Amino acid sequence: MRRTRITAALASSTTLVLALAACGSGTDGGTGGVDGDAGDAPAGDVRVWLVGTDTPDEAREYLKTTFEEQNPGSTLTIEEQSWTGLVDKYMTALTGSDSPDLVEIGNTQAPAFTSAGAFLDLTDRYEELGGDDLLPGFVESGSYDGKFYAAPYYSGARVVVHSTDVTGDTPVPTTWDEYLQNIADLSSDTVSGLHTPGKDWRNSLAFVWANGGEIATLEGDRWKGGFSSPESIAGLEQLQEVMTQHNHAPADVDETDPQVPFCAGEVAYLAAPSWVRWSIAAPEDAEAPGCASTYGAEDALSAFAIPGQTEGEYAPVLAGGSNIAIPANAPNPELAYEALKIILSDEYQQILATNGLVPAKVSQAQLLPDDAFSQASAAAAAAAKLTPASPKWADVEASGVLEDSFVKIAQGQDVTEVAASLDAAIEATLNG
Repeated sequence: MRRTRITAALASSTTLVLALAACGSGTDGGTGGVDGDAGDAPAGDVRVWLVGTDTPDEAREYLKTTFEEQNPGSTLTIEEQSWTGLVDKYMTALTGSDSPDLVEIGNTQAPAFTSAGAFLDLTDRYEELGGDDLLPGFVESGSYDGKFYAAPYYSGARVVVHSTDVTGDTPVPTTWDEYLQNIADLSSDTVSGLHTPGKDWRNSLAFVWANGGEIATLEGDRWKGGFSSPESIAGLEQLQEVMTQHNHAPADVDETDPQVPFCAGEVAYLAAPSWVRWSIAAPEDAEAPGCASTYGAEDALSAFAIPGQTEGEYAPVLAGGSNIAIPANAPNPELAYEALKIILSDEYQQILATNGLVPAKVSQAQLLPDDAFSQASAAAAAAAKLTPASPKWADVEASGVLEDSFVKIAQGQDVTEVAASLDAAIEATLNG
């Protein structure tokens, strides 16, 4: 069962650079690539760090079995990590003498590590790993200064989840205006038309992007905050109306465990990464209870991609998902690369796809099952966007300014003033 990801407390990218520079590990700090083939390397135990429960057990077993069959005498051990505090843990592990060999990293976290030399250079292996067939946005987040360090692992675009036990026969909206109208019509004294916790800036970005706004844009060599633009303000004002008039989620909480109010019948629409379905559809007696027999039942639970301003188009949403890389300090880099090739194989990616995760290669989207969640995920992924491609973006997230700003919007504060303050903070960090 998957749970919605909990935001990791991001370490400063400056601290990360200094730590890597001082580690004295005998490596070249990520500037070198993978040399030779696995057959040239001594047998060893490859340690793979996967984060959370998003990777299904079937995929884990396939990776271990296939790797050990293809590399006699070597073993592969998967060590599951938590999203909570992940960056701090990686900063310690990747700069020490006990580094894992292959690591999963959130796509918005990757730039802080690629820019700091934490991963081996895979540029010469780009074509072998998939080349232009790899998800472009994730290639961008895994690259730095023209070099490729972290391959795409999977994507899970944000979709709108709903239960017909709450939404009834309300038609799926086909335009942004219809979407807003449905939210208003479905809300009541006990039901949120759209579950919108104040701190949940990730899912709320759709309001900014759907109206043509941006987080920040690079003008020459300087970043300019985009929340104060007329387009962004229009989106933030729509968001504020939803938050204050059609939503019962508190202003001071984040998006953690949205299956709880959903399974209580208190949510009409839930915007979340597609894998939230597994938390909702979990049995009622699971360690983290879902509602498999009620609102999360197979014949009730469904999803759609957020529509755009024009029918037939989709609103941009924040791309969720992960990259995967070989640490610069990896004890067994050649063997780690063999494991990475298995992960990017059609067979492995098909296992991820059948579990609702968008594959790492564009051509493999056809592997997704033909159901409402997969169709919604594929449509949303095609329109998805990323946070600004700056190594210092991790510092923006670490500061908490995004959560603080969206809480103020949820509390009814002046949108224009909040946006101006947020832009100033983003510019100070990205240009600092």
